[in-house]
Parts: sequence; structure tokens; C-alpha cells
Amino acid sequence: MEKSIAIIGAGVAGLAAGCYTQMNGYRTHIFEMHNKPGGLCTAWQRKGYTFDSCIHHLAGSGPTSSLHRIWQELGALRGREVLFRESFAQIEDAEGRAFTVYVDPDRLEAHMKELSPADAKAIEAYANAVRRFARFEFFLVLTAKPWEMVGMLPHLPLMIKWGKVTLEEYAQRFTDPFLQRAFPWIQYDIPGVPAMANLAFLAECHKRRLGWPVGGSLAFAQAIADRYAELGGELHYRSRVEKILVEDDRAVGVRLADGAEHRADIIVSAADGHAAIFDMLEGKYIDEKLRRYYDAVPESQVMNCYVFLGVARDLSREPHMLTLLLEQPMEVMGRTFERLDVELYGVETGLAPEGKTAVKVNLESSYAFWKDLDADRARYHEEKERVAEAVVKRLEQRFPGLKEGIEVVDVATPVTIERYTGNYHGFQAWGVPGAGLLDMTKGLCKALPGLDSFYMVGQWALANIGISTVAVAARKLTEEICKRDGKRFVTEV
Repeated sequence: MEKSIAIIGAGVAGLAAGCYTQMNGYRTHIFEMHNKPGGLCTAWQRKGYTFDSCIHHLAGSGPTSSLHRIWQELGALRGREVLFRESFAQIEDAEGRAFTVYVDPDRLEAHMKELSPADAKAIEAYANAVRRFARFEFFLVLTAKPWEMVGMLPHLPLMIKWGKVTLEEYAQRFTDPFLQRAFPWIQYDIPGVPAMANLAFLAECHKRRLGWPVGGSLAFAQAIADRYAELGGELHYRSRVEKILVEDDRAVGVRLADGAEHRADIIVSAADGHAAIFDMLEGKYIDEKLRRYYDAVPESQVMNCYVFLGVARDLSREPHMLTLLLEQPMEVMGRTFERLDVELYGVETGLAPEGKTAVKVNLESSYAFWKDLDADRARYHEEKERVAEAVVKRLEQRFPGLKEGIEVVDVATPVTIERYTGNYHGFQAWGVPGAGLLDMTKGLCKALPGLDSFYMVGQWALANIGISTVAVAARKLTEEICKRDGKRFVTEV
């Protein structure tokens, strides 16, 4: 008789776990609190615009990537166009200087030398590093078997070298003040990023292995949900799991918010880690490592507050990703912002009507700040309006006349994310201090001490973020379950 599996959460990790276990003869049910799939990999519509909160670059987008087969197996890119950009981002200052982060190392080197000929030595070193990273596939580390990692050994010194220096530190090698200020922000808006990460991303974009799927995050997640249904899986929406049923230290089922109970041989949580461990399991199965992790909640997180604008204006000739270095700091949410990170989505992305643009501005913010305001909904909404007005004022300086073309404004806060996805304090997950490259695959925890027939998968199980990372983790977990049951792991496209 085939074994049954109950999966909590229909984010990418839960959907992928459902697909792979269905492929291997398990009978599965996914219980999702929301009315649509995706979890954090989501988007929503406002007046014809789609506001996307997730995918920036998708590892495995191109057929030469080792991760591409995973998306084929999950049906995520079936019939979907992928955009491969010539640049990663563009950083601009108030004086009009612009640093375009081209993914082609030759073009990047030439452009940077035009900006600052005196910094030729540091520029050449960085461009050469991109070329060297392009000789191998960085994200192979996610899928390779131990014996396959041997092929990565010749590149290990390169990764170690560039893993020791941050973008901020490398920026100090330039004499040009603009490059010094702009360079730290060439990898999204995350401070303290090792140069290795940016080099790998540029190389993967250059080799057309990192791209952006047209239609965005929700369409991407829906495609995996459709694949899961084709494989015979059952997805239950508006089915919040409140408790994981345990008998004799063995997970045996789930209880939903409406009181219904569903028994299964195996329980897989792809839900929020804090909710699974401390609420659904009442904190009964935890060790010191996990306790320390969840006690160390960061005060804030980058990219957890978004200002979305629907603009009746064609901005297709503008860079798709902009970092604007502000002449005067912007004071909002009790914070000082010296830059704005802006993403532009035109009709070619499938997120905006013809001749119009969906604009997204990423801001770092504190959950506690917004949670305090949430106690008074009027104050909460007033603050969201203030944040949006401050952002529009700064964007107007870069895009004169933008304000008059705005058709819709929407602000999402960490409280919005928590309410929508159940993620603790609106976090995707946070990293383990001192964690290294191998921790991307090893993760924080796949099982809990003293509890049998229970597994965790997803960003909380890994303690890092990334759609491709969690899909790989779901595949590996299914391999582990099959091995435990004495079954041969199989996949199908």
C-alpha cells in the first residue's frame, strides 16, 4: 500500500515536495492557509497592474544550467518566456553619473574604465574574476553529489579568495568617489555581501543561466501547483494547520483551524519554522541550536517593506533595476535612507498593461515598528501613506512628471507579509551567523530531535533564502524519504 504524506504549506518548497513525492508513488495532500499557491513567491493585482514581491533572478532559467531540469520536472517554466538582461542593475547619483552593472565582463570592464581610468587595475581584477567564475557553474554546489564536487575543487581557491572580501571593502580599492559609493550596491540592496556572490551572479547571468520568467512569481508558483495536480496530488486551500498530531513521539497527522483532522504516515512542514516548532508542536521537540536561532530574531530585514506604483507611463527604455543614491537622505519609518532601490516592470514582463509600468521600491524596515502601528489601523495606514509620499517625491526627481501618471499605490509591510503568508515577523528566514557556502545545502534542520516521521523543508529549514535552493531541498528530501523506505528515487519531465 502506498504511504500517505501531509504537507503543510503550498509555497515553492511545499509544492516541489508534493511533486517529487507524487512522482515516487506517495499519496499526498498539501494544506495551504491562503487561497492561492506560492507562499512568499507571490504577486497581487491592482487596477490591471501586477505587483510582484519575489523573483529577482531565477537560478536554472537557462537550459545549460544543472538546475534547469528541476524546473522542467516541476513544470515551472513550461511554455514560459525567460528574460535575460544585459545588465544586472544601474546605480545613479544626484549629479547624473550612472554605473551600469553589465553582465558581460568585457563590457563591464570597458564601462568602468570610462567612469574611472585611474582605477584600471582594480577594475581589471574584478572583470577577470567574473570571467573566471564564468568557467564553471557556481550553483552546481546545490545539486552535485559529493563525488561530483571534485570538479569544483580547482575553483575553490577562487571562491575562498572572493568570499573573504565584501563589496564595501572592495569599493575602497577605487579612488573615484562615485565608484566608491556605488559599488557596494551592485548586488541588490543587501549590505555586507561577499564579492563572491556578485561575481557568481554576474557570471551566471552572462552565461544565460540566471533570468526572469515572464509573468512573474505567482504565475511561476501556479505552474508548479498545476504540475502537482497533474501528478495526482490534492491541494487544499484555506486550510490552515493549527496542530501537528503526535503519538508516541511520532507525527501522525494534522489538525486544521476548523477542527478537521487528517492522518498521514509522514508529515512534511514547508510552513513558517517558528509556527511549526513552537505552535503546531508546542515547542516540545527542539534543541539548543534551534532555540538559539529563533531567539536571535534580527531587528530588521532588507526587502521586507515595499512601495508599489502603477504608472501610466512607458519606462521600458529605463534600466529594469535602479539604485538611486540620494542627494538628501530620506527620513521615514524612524530610519534614514541614503538610497532607493527601484525595480521597473513593463509590458514585456507581463506585469503591466501596454504603455504602462509597475514600479517597486524595496525598503528595509522593522517589524516592531509596524506591529506597534498595527494596533491602531488608522495610524498604520497613515504611516503607509507617508512612506509612499516620501518615495514618490524622490522618484519624481529622477522621473519628472511621474506623480501625475500614478494610477494606483500599494504599500506592503512586514505585518502584511506575516498576515498573508504566516511568516514569523514577516521574515523569509534569516541566516545563521558565521554560516558558509556549504550551509546553503546542509541547512539548519530537516528533522526535529526526538520526533519521528516528521520533516522540514524550505527557507526555514535551510536558514537561507532562494527559490532554487528550496526546490533542490525538496528534491533531496524526497530522495531521503525514498531511501528510508527502500525505494528507488525517480523523476519525470
